[in-house]
Amino acid sequence: MDNRSGPYADEDVDEEKITRCKESRLQDPLVVCGSDIMLMILSRLDARSLASTLGVSRRWRSVASSDIIWYKKCEELWSGKAHLPRFLQTEGLSQLSAYSLSVQGGKRDAPEYWRNLDPYWTGAEDGPMHRYFHPDGSQTADSNDQVWGGHESCYSIVTSFLADGKIRKHYVRINRWPRMHISRREDWGWEMSNHLYCYSSVPDARIKGGTGPCLPIL
Repeated sequence: MDNRSGPYADEDVDEEKITRCKESRLQDPLVVCGSDIMLMILSRLDARSLASTLGVSRRWRSVASSDIIWYKKCEELWSGKAHLPRFLQTEGLSQLSAYSLSVQGGKRDAPEYWRNLDPYWTGAEDGPMHRYFHPDGSQTADSNDQVWGGHESCYSIVTSFLADGKIRKHYVRINRWPRMHISRREDWGWEMSNHLYCYSSVPDARIKGGTGPCLPIL
C-alpha cells in the first residue's frame, strides 16, 4: 500500500503532475475546448492561417470550414470590390468555396475578348467609349459599342446631411462599385472617378439638351 509517505513522496507527486501536464499538452485542442470555443478561436485567424488548419484532421476541417467563419472572410474580401463573380449566385455554394474561387478569379487578367475590343487595350484611335447617364438612373452606350454588355445598368446619387442641414457626403454609386466622387476640371468639364475607374464629360452641344460648347476646347 502506497501512503505517499517518506522522503520521496513529494518527488513522486511532482512527477505525476509533470506527466499529467505533458499529456494535457499532447491532447487535441478541439477535444479539450470543444467545437464552439474552437469556432470562436479560429474565427480570429486571418484567412491564410485559417485555411492551414483545414488539413489537420476531419474534425478540424468540419469546424474550420464552417460557413459562419468564412462568411465573414468573404465579406472582408469582397469589401470595396467593383465586380463580384457570377458563380457566387450558385445555390448551395459553401462560403469556403466562394472565398477560394473569388481569390482565384481576382488573379485573372482581363479576358482576351475585352482586350480585343476595348480601345484602352488595343490603342485604337476610335476615341473613348461613351456612357450615357440618364435622369431616371439608367445607363446606355452607343449602339455600335461592342464592349457594352449592360453590366453598367444603373446608378444612384447618394447624399447625406449633418444635423444642421449641411451636406456630409455626396457621391455617385454605379451598381456595386466603390463610390465615385465628382470634381470639376479646368475646362469646366466634369470628372467622376474612384481608384478603379474614371469618367470624363465630353462636349455635347450637338445633342438635344446638351450643355457643352460648340467650339473645340484647346
